Amino acid sequence: MKNRKGNRLKGYDYSKDNLYFVTSCVKNMERSFGDVVLVGTGRDLSVQNPNNNINPNNNINPNNKINPNKNINQDDNINPDFFEEKNDKINAEIILNEFGIIANNQFEWLENNYSYIVLHSYVVMPNHIHAIIEIGSNKSKTLQKSLNENVEIKIKSLSQILGAYKTTSSKLIHKAGFIDFAWHRSFHDHIIRNEKSYLNIINYIENNPSTWLKDKFYNTNN
Repeated sequence: MKNRKGNRLKGYDYSKDNLYFVTSCVKNMERSFGDVVLVGTGRDLSVQNPNNNINPNNNINPNNKINPNKNINQDDNINPDFFEEKNDKINAEIILNEFGIIANNQFEWLENNYSYIVLHSYVVMPNHIHAIIEIGSNKSKTLQKSLNENVEIKIKSLSQILGAYKTTSSKLIHKAGFIDFAWHRSFHDHIIRNEKSYLNIINYIENNPSTWLKDKFYNTNN
């Protein structure tokens, strides 16, 4: 049996208090959650753009700094400048369909269901999601004291947290009628080390719809 390459940073405890930038894609990069449209026009930007530099072999821009099939945390000192705002923005927004709304609502469920999680920013795009998730054990301890409970809460790892998100959202999407929906098996992560990286990633997430045509996950075949 062929061994799968691990996506997580070897030897790191992913239940440790920290800020994590995560990305998870829909299987086969299918645009399942809605469309990115120009603000005020309703024009769907998922159509073929003749000015977009798309590699016909894999529909991924070969000039992107990160290959979505590559583990972005292999070099944990990833340059935070990658996430800095680009000049080729357009005035666009993501219009979620019913399945995208489920994916979006499950982020709120995640934060409400796990007392040690704080979501700093997230976005649901047509075929992927981005989020900054904070794991903070002290938040659970504070809640326990306020409820006068002595039961120790076990902190889940980042993989378990994303697994809960993907499993629950998949079940709800299937129930809503999209029987064949599936997430890509794994996800990308980046451990946020400093304020500059944090601010750049926040900016990257918030501007994701406006940079959709240059996004490494943009795929004209779906």
